[in-house]
Amino acid sequence: MRAIWKGALTFGLVNVPVKVYSATEDHDVPLHQVHNADGGRIRYQRICELDGEVVPYGDIDRAYDDGERTVILTKEDFASLPAEKSREIDVVQFVPSDQVDLLTLDKPYYLEPDSQSPKAYVLLRKTLEQTDRTAIVRFSLRQKTRLAALRVRGDVLVLQTLLWGDEVREASFPSLDEPVKISAKELELSASLVDSFSGDFDASEYSDEYQDELRTLIDAKLEKGDALDTSETFGERAEEESGGEVIDLMAALRASVERSRAAREGTADAAEPEPKADEAPAEPAKPAKKKSAKAS
Repeated sequence: MRAIWKGALTFGLVNVPVKVYSATEDHDVPLHQVHNADGGRIRYQRICELDGEVVPYGDIDRAYDDGERTVILTKEDFASLPAEKSREIDVVQFVPSDQVDLLTLDKPYYLEPDSQSPKAYVLLRKTLEQTDRTAIVRFSLRQKTRLAALRVRGDVLVLQTLLWGDEVREASFPSLDEPVKISAKELELSASLVDSFSGDFDASEYSDEYQDELRTLIDAKLEKGDALDTSETFGERAEEESGGEVIDLMAALRASVERSRAAREGTADAAEPEPKADEAPAEPAKPAKKKSAKAS
């Protein structure tokens, strides 16, 4: 991995030099646009609307228009902002970890100690672990002041940017204003259904089905060209069920529970080898003999 930023974590008089790395990466299939008539590549150019000339990226500045006036902001203007020059990640507060709303979490970054001794880094990590606290920090990255949560993941400190309070929209739906009555039986069946799907989350067990299918389609077209029959590649697709409302909720819950139970029992039965058709199980034959002896 390559560090995208260097700075220092600061809280009180403690200074922890760190390197910042992107914690995630994109594995989507890369695609570009082409002309459907001849397959020619579609490219975009930055053209000045005044002289019609193509403008190199290095000659482009940014501007703000308030509707009446326009002010141009140069690269030097942005570099002069005090916040942009700062290389500090300032801890402003330590909060209980459960107070950080998951809805506000944005992009994650790994922090690596950037000094000969990682003692201050490890001390902060252990402190966060023992106190079950998350550090709320402020810093500037790529011409933007950011709020972030500093937390522990394994042996590493993770910096996860947060959305600002006014960036999270409030949910208000009239359909939820009316009171809804839920019976005890419905709750019982629903809880049973939840229990049947319960387990420990392992992200490696899941994959992006759309991207997998897209790669399969690309490989098939590379092999067979435009004459490809997609039904041969993916098989016949069953028609999707309509997205109408469930009329009988209790019936749907019962059916779901039974289906889940049958699936579990089927899995268990599949794990046990079945006797051959021309063989009778040895154990059941013994009780049969005892019963006939008693009957006689």
